[in-house]
Amino acid sequence: MNWRQYQNELIVLSTFVIMFSTYLYRNGKMNDQVNGGQTTQKSLLAMKEVVTLKKIWADKKIGTKVQRLKSTVSSSKVKWRKGTKKVTANYTGLSGSELNKLTTDILNMPVQIVLFQTEKIGSTYKVEFKCKW
Repeated sequence: MNWRQYQNELIVLSTFVIMFSTYLYRNGKMNDQVNGGQTTQKSLLAMKEVVTLKKIWADKKIGTKVQRLKSTVSSSKVKWRKGTKKVTANYTGLSGSELNKLTTDILNMPVQIVLFQTEKIGSTYKVEFKCKW
């Protein structure tokens, strides 16, 4: 077989192979760059969330906010024990609306809920609640 006869075709073929390989390389690099940007954006959002949570948890007024749970229902229904950064509360004889208000207030507090137990006794509710911050 005479290679001189197909010399131009071989040059064109090798050019196309080189062009195709550079296209694949460029496409791969662009995909890596897009993925890297998305990863950076996710990391940045996570860091912003951590900073926001640190600000919330570092609040010195959390103890006073938790103290408001004591006055959510009448004092005859509450048995309250407060430590330095812990609260244990027992609520007895709560109606449905009082339970809903109490639950909403508890869930809106920036505290770690250790125990939240609800029992229905007849038409009233009994709640045991422990949290720390």
